[in-house]
Amino acid sequence: MFGTKLLERRGRPERIADQAWQHLVSAVSSAGDSVRDTARSARRGGTDLADDATDLVGTAAEEARRRATLAFDALAGRRPALPWTLVISAALVGAAIGWAAGTAARAVGRSDRSVDDIEFVDVDRPNSPANLDG
Repeated sequence: MFGTKLLERRGRPERIADQAWQHLVSAVSSAGDSVRDTARSARRGGTDLADDATDLVGTAAEEARRRATLAFDALAGRRPALPWTLVISAALVGAAIGWAAGTAARAVGRSDRSVDDIEFVDVDRPNSPANLDG
């Protein structure tokens, strides 16, 4: 009762200021809710974007570091190291191909026995089967 009579006795500028204050408070609270929602969604999107950028920058940084090391070594007069994994793998592939070719050649040699069954006759010998007329 006391509050209602007090509000009625206020002047028009005070009532307008009070209404404006109430509107401001409600607008700020509703804006705060939407700002929080927007901030959450922006944080989620920003996190995904930051992760993608970190991956991209990380791989670019690794490549830049590798190239800088190679350039520094070249300027210092050092030759690049041999790619040992490539050399060893090429040697293993060569050995496997050689083994396969050797095995195939031996298999072909074993299957062709008709060449060994040929009997050679010496024509220059006097008692040879080729000189039977004499």
